Amino acid sequence: MNESSLVARGDATAIARILANDHVADIVEALNREPRETATELLCEVPFERLVEIFDQPELDGASELVEALPRVKAGRLLAAMSVDRAADISRDLAEPARSELLDGLAPPLRATLLTILGYPEGSAASIMTTEYVSVPSDWTVGRTLDHIRKVERTRETVYAIYVVDPRTHVLVRSTSLRRLITGEPEDPIMAIAPDRLPVTVSPLTDREKVAHLISKYDLLAVPVVENGKILGIVTVDDIIDTMIEETTQDVHRFGGMEALEEPYMKMSFLAMIQKRAGWLCALFISEMLTANAMQSYEGGLEKAVVLTLFIPLIMSSGGNSGSQATSLVIRALALREIGLGDWWRVALRELPAGLVLGSILGVVGVCRITLWQYLGLYDYGPHWQLIAATVGAALIGIVTFGSLSGSMLPFALKRIGFDPASASAPFVATLVDVTGLVIYFSVALVILRGTLL
Repeated sequence: MNESSLVARGDATAIARILANDHVADIVEALNREPRETATELLCEVPFERLVEIFDQPELDGASELVEALPRVKAGRLLAAMSVDRAADISRDLAEPARSELLDGLAPPLRATLLTILGYPEGSAASIMTTEYVSVPSDWTVGRTLDHIRKVERTRETVYAIYVVDPRTHVLVRSTSLRRLITGEPEDPIMAIAPDRLPVTVSPLTDREKVAHLISKYDLLAVPVVENGKILGIVTVDDIIDTMIEETTQDVHRFGGMEALEEPYMKMSFLAMIQKRAGWLCALFISEMLTANAMQSYEGGLEKAVVLTLFIPLIMSSGGNSGSQATSLVIRALALREIGLGDWWRVALRELPAGLVLGSILGVVGVCRITLWQYLGLYDYGPHWQLIAATVGAALIGIVTFGSLSGSMLPFALKRIGFDPASASAPFVATLVDVTGLVIYFSVALVILRGTLL
């Protein structure tokens, strides 16, 4: 499929017929490249069955706006035909009065289900669950269960996980897989082929990151959302992957020192992009002003030993880089639940010696560089060049150690007070270490160079 504008190559109806025969993922990719008006025009010509498939794809950009642009009757039919969890996602992003109008036009049971899902906090397990799952009473046989799956397969998001409930109380008692079901004998009780253990479940308010962790840990295709022992819905692995991609994208944006984008980069308006980036840049710029204040306080020393200014960029970047490395490692470990808040002291005990060793390595490199330049005649650092080399080497040890330690502790501090650890962006850490790095550098210089250059 060519990347140039689709409508520019022909009549919208003809192109829509071509799209109807393409793979749905390719169609979504092509529509995402089109302006909103063009995408809407094409979607109005696509057969309804294919339209449902397209909107069922989480990768479709601006799905709520596209639904809103469709005729109300068609949009209502579309919400009713797509999977419940996807319909809830789109409904959540719809603006009023479009959302109320579309929900009011749905069948009462579906409207009640969507309103229930929309009532849960965004990011919780219940907010991304689907109510289209397979459940059977515990007194059924394997054969009867397979017959039931054949009848309801088209109306269920997945049939690979089957949930067994008590026929009287409807409490979840077991879960089994389709693989176990098809390898059992038709007359076998469903309870005989189900694993003899309680299924892994989550509560409605469980954070989606915890749900992702459980699915990964237990290698599940879906996890049931349970309240008072009864299933409200299930979160499938594909839904978790989609939501975690979104979550990771937001974390990457924050870690780069800006607000998370709600739209793809190329779809963001110029003004919106400036708004997302300007605030953080201004905050970081104001923080960097402290660097100028630090340098001003050592102005007298700099006038006596101008040679020290040659190494300021080296000193600042080394501390910022070591801090950013430590922050990245800790944030990722927290996200993967390899460490928790209580492990801060373990991390500190690892980063302290690591910072000393890394700082020593850079210090040796810095001393060798000054020595080499002095002996080769590439630059004359003066009669006290050995002391300057010692100053740079010692300062690098202190700055890299401080950068590693502070960079590793900042995510813990943010998580402890309720902020996203990803807010400890690399630029923020670098700014913090820049200011303290200058203080460490000039303090070391005052000690080593006192009585000579200072």
